[in-house]
Amino acid sequence: MKLTIIGTGKMAEAIIEGIYRDIDVTVVGRDEGKLKYFQDKFNVKTKPLSYSVDISNENVLLAIKPFALRDVARKLKGEALMLLSILAGVTIESLRENIKSQYYIRAMPNLAAAYQKSMTTLTGDETCKKEAVFICEKFGKALWLSSEKELDIATAIAGSGPAFLALVAESMSDGGVNEGLKRKDSEILVQGLFEGFYELLSHKHPAIIKDEVMSPGGTTAAGVEALEKNKVRFSFISAIKRAYKRAKK
Repeated sequence: MKLTIIGTGKMAEAIIEGIYRDIDVTVVGRDEGKLKYFQDKFNVKTKPLSYSVDISNENVLLAIKPFALRDVARKLKGEALMLLSILAGVTIESLRENIKSQYYIRAMPNLAAAYQKSMTTLTGDETCKKEAVFICEKFGKALWLSSEKELDIATAIAGSGPAFLALVAESMSDGGVNEGLKRKDSEILVQGLFEGFYELLSHKHPAIIKDEVMSPGGTTAAGVEALEKNKVRFSFISAIKRAYKRAKK
């Protein structure tokens, strides 16, 4: 399969890192320095976006900033076969108004794509569902959703989630240091915790995990009490709500 990626930002790089070994990639962008960097690092083909780029009958992955959509669209000529957009909050209707393509897909990966561990959600034209999922599974797991509303909600979880969990990890590490652990030791503990927790979460409901760890009157119960008292559960629910609202704008 051939794929033209338009964009040279962090997410584009993460996706290229995940797929360049298995997919014939061409990167299109304005920054000639970044294009040269991608050529050297991934041995991919590149095209400058200085004038116009023909996307006729190509599979295109759009990885630019949402505000740049109209400007970039003016430089794209022809009708793509499939347009796979990772622009948060940009609807398929808006994509259709700006860029010609036979089929349109919206997707939301995260930065774990660089390690083939992204949790990517997709929705759009069912006709090219198989091709879109194939691309996204090259850099992690892919989940097809039934509507753009669901995708925007998923964006708040899987797209923004790494930042939320990074805050959790940093806070737990800081807590260990505050009580006397060396910074490096505390960081290693948190990294190991997250790695092992994935396996737990793959087999058990979060509530069951919590109940199995929390013995009556024990250390975990005391910690959970402090979290509930400080409204951590409510804070996460609120964070998802706020992120979802922003994704719709």
